[in-house]
Amino acid sequence: MTGLLHARRERKVAESVIRDPEEHTVMAEDGAVRSIQAAYVTVPTEQLEPLWNPPNLERLARTYWKYLSKVTLGLIRVTYTEDERAVVLLFRPLVLLRFRAPEYEFSRHRGIVRWRIEDGLLVSPRGRGGKGYLEIDVRLVPQEEEEEEEGVSTVHVEVEVASFYPAIATWLTGFVYSHTQSKIHVIITHGFLRSLARLELEESAVGRFAAEDRRAVRREKDGAITVGETPWAWIAALAAAGVAAVVALLVWLTRD
Repeated sequence: MTGLLHARRERKVAESVIRDPEEHTVMAEDGAVRSIQAAYVTVPTEQLEPLWNPPNLERLARTYWKYLSKVTLGLIRVTYTEDERAVVLLFRPLVLLRFRAPEYEFSRHRGIVRWRIEDGLLVSPRGRGGKGYLEIDVRLVPQEEEEEEEGVSTVHVEVEVASFYPAIATWLTGFVYSHTQSKIHVIITHGFLRSLARLELEESAVGRFAAEDRRAVRREKDGAITVGETPWAWIAALAAAGVAAVVALLVWLTRD
């Protein structure tokens, strides 16, 4: 997985340094999980200023979902509707996580996008109905005058999951969750935070703040928008290879 996160070595415009809290992932006695991954992104001030606006906060949100789909080779996609965002495994009935439509907060020094967790296969019944949330929080870090003269700004980017009740911890144990799903989440989120050093934001899928961002968006028959493409040809090839391997094994086992 780690290799996939760094498969593309593109030119970096900025610098992203991971700085998680000391206790970045904790589980409460009632099973609620809080997980925070964070990074300091150092950016040339002249490049940051035109990016600091609500439309680009929305683009950052879509960049997160697109990154998730990319590192899972399209096996996971995100479907947008007017009222929700659904993280889907292969096709829509397999909804791993369903979020309510995002909430945005933006000011001169801070921007927040928050998705409240509605339900999904990965969510325990006690955590459904908007109790927990996923949030991306970007904040301009105050700098000393001598640093400002260098024309460099620093942004603290934090990805937080709060009040999340994982179904796997209910079915099995918290230990299993912390050594499987939790670790995968941390690895993917760190990869996303490092990717921000390229300052490449995906175009908005919805265009809530800028209608022109609606271009290059694929809609489903029901009007939903899907971020990410499932590589069905690749999956079919793997399935065919698997079938061929099974047939070959059976032939070998039943040989005279």
